[in-house]
Amino acid sequence: MRIYVKIHPKSSQSKVLKTAENEYEVWVTAPPIQGEANTALQKLLADYFGVSRSCVSIVGGKTAKTKIIDITQ
Repeated sequence: MRIYVKIHPKSSQSKVLKTAENEYEVWVTAPPIQGEANTALQKLLADYFGVSRSCVSIVGGKTAKTKIIDITQ
């Protein structure tokens, strides 16, 4: 499954909000330094979708606020 995520790093809480079909907004507490926010995003989405972290991969927008994520089973 491919989803599109708008990330809000350095937030006060971590949460996932579905905004449309295959579109999500995600808040993470990690700062966007040295990939920390991306790692936190992968962990949070893995928990949200009930898969392991290795099943969540960022395929586009590694340094952008809007990311393309592939989730495999």
